Amino acid sequence: MDLLLALALAAPIPTPIGVGPRYHPPAAPKRVLEGRPVGPLRCGAGGRRFGVHLELFAHRRVVVVPAGIGVAAPRTRVGAFVRPRGCSYAARTLEPTGVVEVRRGARLSLGDLFAVWGQPLSATRLAGFSTRRSAPVRAYVGGRRWRGRLGAIPLRRHAEIVLELGRFVPPHRAFRFRRGL
Repeated sequence: MDLLLALALAAPIPTPIGVGPRYHPPAAPKRVLEGRPVGPLRCGAGGRRFGVHLELFAHRRVVVVPAGIGVAAPRTRVGAFVRPRGCSYAARTLEPTGVVEVRRGARLSLGDLFAVWGQPLSATRLAGFSTRRSAPVRAYVGGRRWRGRLGAIPLRRHAEIVLELGRFVPPHRAFRFRRGL
């Protein structure tokens, strides 16, 4: 690791949230709101869950990971938070903090989360953004560069996953999860 990257990782740099709908994508497509299958994923009962933290950046701006990913209707909104009143998928978000709750025992990947979210994810696409093949979307897991397919990143307990499109934003290595997650 070069010295510049090591210094950047040591001190978090505040990054502004992007403005406009591409930086604030919707939480759930119609099929998820209706509780229909998404590939092999089914909407079901809650169950015990663990946390994964996901951060998205496009052009040095934060892309919000919204509350309500993987939560079918009926659901209740309490301020910025979503409370399920029906079924939810094995990966879901209840708050707009990037915390993804994953049902214990589920072997999911980042591709599964993006499928439930209804957003594209590839080497050249990150939610509502796209780039050239020569400047692909970069991924970091625990502060280390991920070199494989983005959709294959495993959603493991307390993982810190950072995706970036455009100029470099120093990735965080870890996230402090609330107790019980």
